[in-house]
Amino acid sequence: MQKRYVGFFLGILAFLGILIFTDLEPGKPEVTATLAVAALMAIWWVTETVPLAVTALIPIVLFPALGILDGKAVSEVYINHIIFVYVGGFMMALAMEKWNLHKRIALKLLVLIGVSPRRILLGFMATSAFLSMWISNTATTMMMIPIVLSIVVSLEDSLSEKTISKYATGLFLAIAYSASIGGMSTLVGSPTNLVCPRILTLLYPEAPEISFTGWMTFALPISAVMLVAVFLVIHLIFSPRDKWEHIDRAHFKKAYNKLGRASHEEKVVFVLFLTLALLWITRAGISFNGFTIPGWATIFKMPSYINDGTVAIFISIILFIIPSRSRKGERIMDWQTAHRIPWNIVLLFGGGFALALGFQSSGLAIWFGEQLLWTQGVHPYLILLAVVALMSFLTELTSNVASTQMLLPIFASLAISSVNNPLLLMIPATLASSLAFMLPTATPPNAIIFGTNRIRIATMVRTGFVLNLVGILVVVLVTWLLGGRILDIDPGIVPAWAQ
Repeated sequence: MQKRYVGFFLGILAFLGILIFTDLEPGKPEVTATLAVAALMAIWWVTETVPLAVTALIPIVLFPALGILDGKAVSEVYINHIIFVYVGGFMMALAMEKWNLHKRIALKLLVLIGVSPRRILLGFMATSAFLSMWISNTATTMMMIPIVLSIVVSLEDSLSEKTISKYATGLFLAIAYSASIGGMSTLVGSPTNLVCPRILTLLYPEAPEISFTGWMTFALPISAVMLVAVFLVIHLIFSPRDKWEHIDRAHFKKAYNKLGRASHEEKVVFVLFLTLALLWITRAGISFNGFTIPGWATIFKMPSYINDGTVAIFISIILFIIPSRSRKGERIMDWQTAHRIPWNIVLLFGGGFALALGFQSSGLAIWFGEQLLWTQGVHPYLILLAVVALMSFLTELTSNVASTQMLLPIFASLAISSVNNPLLLMIPATLASSLAFMLPTATPPNAIIFGTNRIRIATMVRTGFVLNLVGILVVVLVTWLLGGRILDIDPGIVPAWAQ
């Protein structure tokens, strides 16, 4: 309680202090005002002074009041396709839970993977990372959450809630972090990855193409090292020290056999679950070394109009249409069950989007990038360290896509003025935008696992801060070791195509 009061007054003081005593960009008071609002929201989010969803509503009041954004524009960003990916995905999770499918899948996985803390952690991390290489990290996390939840419940039934509580926290964090890290390794794995080639082409028409293979060859080692780091950190902090007694594969195999044959409703939900995953994976298509596999969205007149949210809501509607056989008059999904969607997390998402819009429209994102101009004449890898660190921590509070779009042109100019290849800063900065592990608002996976109500924000901040630092060092070191071999990045040389 005392921490909440301290956080409340600290947030107000930071807000007023920045607003009254700071002028970041003369003639543009909205830049300073946006930073003041961001500071207030960050402190209240970290200290949980008021419910997180309430803090997320602050932009609706303060952005119009301070002249940052029109109230209508702010309100509109609280609902978008990412929100509907979340809502649709959670509908599927609730349907799985309603018909006990999640328990069947969980017990089967425990029988296959094994039941040691290390095996379960490693299995879910590898699965999450692989899936997010090809589909959105949001969709990946939404698919994994009901399965992980059911495994945690199964373990609590077999051991005790107290025994599993700490380990469950680590397992949820590992799912979210693995999804973000896996998305770094391919061009289609994260929206930010596709921003980099597009901006590079716009700025330097003669620049070499960043191919699917080239990106993956450079980014996959970073993802692999980060996954090892996450595994070690989560295992050391959250895995139980004592061996789990009286529990083995046979225990869960017996529990699985007790479920009996799958019901008609389970089969329907499972087919729709696989259909949802398949539609997400194949919607956009994949380009590989000039060879393109078109996505199914191309059969429509305007493929760009269809997104992951469209798919999620389509499958959700089907859940509400198909009737149940075992419960007469019921459907596979009903609105009473849907009431359990954590709508507070929807507001939390919206608050992050609103803050990102404020950063972009006010010019605060550009101001942050311009603060790096002092690095001219500094060693290239010190500049790289500053850029990667800025992106990693900035995207804790802002949309990584918005930050990447606004800052990559500035980083390219900074590279030229400091006599370096633009790729030296642009690609690592893009990857660093996915290295945000501290706050629920940093990435959709973070927000989704926070919505399970099994993770405290202070725990996420402490664990995420360590991994942010590790990620910054890994990106810089891999760029130093592999940048020249894979991307022809030579420090201190501006390539002909960039001159």
